[in-house]
Amino acid sequence: MPKKPNLWQKVWKILAGVLTIAFPFLMITLLPVGKVVSKLDVLLDRLGPWAMVVFVVLYVIDALILGPAWLFALAAGLAFGLVKGGLLVWASATIAAAIGFLAARYFARHRIEALARGNDKYQAVDRAIRRHGWKVVLLLRISPLLPYTISNYIYGLTAVDFVHYVIATAVGILPMVAVYVSIGAAGREAALAAVGGGHHSTVELVVLGVGIVFTVAAALLIARAAKSELAAMKVVKEDPSPQPSPRKRGEGDGQA
Repeated sequence: MPKKPNLWQKVWKILAGVLTIAFPFLMITLLPVGKVVSKLDVLLDRLGPWAMVVFVVLYVIDALILGPAWLFALAAGLAFGLVKGGLLVWASATIAAAIGFLAARYFARHRIEALARGNDKYQAVDRAIRRHGWKVVLLLRISPLLPYTISNYIYGLTAVDFVHYVIATAVGILPMVAVYVSIGAAGREAALAAVGGGHHSTVELVVLGVGIVFTVAAALLIARAAKSELAAMKVVKEDPSPQPSPRKRGEGDGQA
């Protein structure tokens, strides 16, 4: 029978979830955002049309070396704003996920397997993907059991099809991309309003803040729903006792 988490474990999980969202807000609040935005604007002017290309390259490299991808998402909001920054992060994260997957599957398989062999979460994910296919990848991207950068490599060891993996990743990362980029974009708008002597009205900033709150709330609700679905698939909590069931006629193995 699986061991139930104690009170402290439950509290720690809740705190970890809150800090994941709260930490970027603290950075925006405590850092001199106005100076950061000014320097970013100067840098973007120098780079011109190459600015977006440079960002994508740096993001992909950071993700491949297991760096803090969320920090780049925050910077994208500060530098490019909500729409352009969101599209850049979404495209960059999808490209990095595809490269990491292919690297694990065709070039670094043995090394990644050695790292993942003793990981219980990986074993559960692998079993679930064999049964349910790309749906598990989609749900895990929304409510990740494995960190984004590490999971890019881990999924390359599973049976999921590459095309379905990329599509599931591109859709699944949208909520958290929206959260982090919108936090950065809010910092940019506030900094520009301060520099411009109130260029943006208080109402505009309040609406922007309310939008971020709703974005975060929506992302958390979607993640919670995904986690419940993963639990039903026995990815979140794996039952140690095998419970084989006969396959129904016409039932596939769910592999993408």
